[in-house]
Amino acid sequence: MSVNLSKGQKLNLSKERKGLSQVMVGLGWDEAGSDSKGGLFGLFKPKSVAIDCDASAILCGQNGKALSNDKYQTCVFYGHLEHSSGAIIHQGDNLTGEGEGDDEQIMVDLSRVPASIAKIVFVVNIYQAKTRNQHFGMIKNAFIRLVNLSDNTEICKYNLSDNYDGMTGLIVGEVVNEDGEWSFNTIGEPVRDASDVMDIIKMYL
Repeated sequence: MSVNLSKGQKLNLSKERKGLSQVMVGLGWDEAGSDSKGGLFGLFKPKSVAIDCDASAILCGQNGKALSNDKYQTCVFYGHLEHSSGAIIHQGDNLTGEGEGDDEQIMVDLSRVPASIAKIVFVVNIYQAKTRNQHFGMIKNAFIRLVNLSDNTEICKYNLSDNYDGMTGLIVGEVVNEDGEWSFNTIGEPVRDASDVMDIIKMYL
């Protein structure tokens, strides 16, 4: 049975699902309709340009800091789809967020994650947000969920429900290795200026 989580909650994945190895991290969102009175996040969307949200995974060491100040070394994203270990694989960019279910997915093989990586932070930012004058106040139904790939069952889901008006990035959640046990922590922290994922990576340097 899937667990619905709230902001700031932690779920021990190793205890919740014994023998858990491969997980799919799905992130989803929708544009708020022009007839919306605000919905989940506030304002209505502009019709002219689709909002291109990008999901990424920032890789951190035992000290909680990003592995490198080079995003191609410390991040799996649309421009660098697979970590060199093969343990973390991004399934590709969704340019519009249209359709139901996950908009972007990142596969993680916990059994193959190098010991140098103790934390994987999942974030979403709006591509060219400043240029397009877009922000997360124009987005609704944002969520992150974890699925056990061995039986394709959902482990947990976190629906983001805060007001992110004016924010262009979100630190959604993280998977952490603590003494050999993996856990998932919900975060839901907004970032004001994050037209590029590097803007969020800098927070972990």
